[in-house]
Amino acid sequence: MKAASLKDIKVELKSKTQVELLDLCTKLANFKKENKEFLTYLLFESANEASYVMTIKGTIDREFEEINTKTYYFIKKNIRKILKAVKKYNRYSKNKETEIELILYFCQRLKAYQPYYRRSTVLQNILFREKHSLLKKLDKLHPDLVFDYQEEISKL
Repeated sequence: MKAASLKDIKVELKSKTQVELLDLCTKLANFKKENKEFLTYLLFESANEASYVMTIKGTIDREFEEINTKTYYFIKKNIRKILKAVKKYNRYSKNKETEIELILYFCQRLKAYQPYYRRSTVLQNILFREKHSLLKKLDKLHPDLVFDYQEEISKL
């Protein structure tokens, strides 16, 4: 089955009643966990971005505490899982400040993580790539914010 274009979907949604739209949204939320998470963000979290950031930071902290530290293989795997989740949460928000703040927090947690990240080349590369991506994203922000975030990134 080929998916319809976004324009066709918008036209079709405009022709639906409110009850039909509600039914479509609940079906969409039941279909996939990410859809439900995105609807949760849009309905409850998008109005207060600071609260959303604090919630995600708490999730990052909890995930770092639950990392399996038996070998660097498991550490690497868990850290990639955390990074994947952070990027998913950033996709929901689409706010550049939120994105930079969450990735910066992830990098700070990774750098402070024990066992020390420098013992693993893979963990060093993850930190390097994320630091590099943060520097690229700074160009799209207000100059005052750029200065503040550059100080934080330089500490990494």
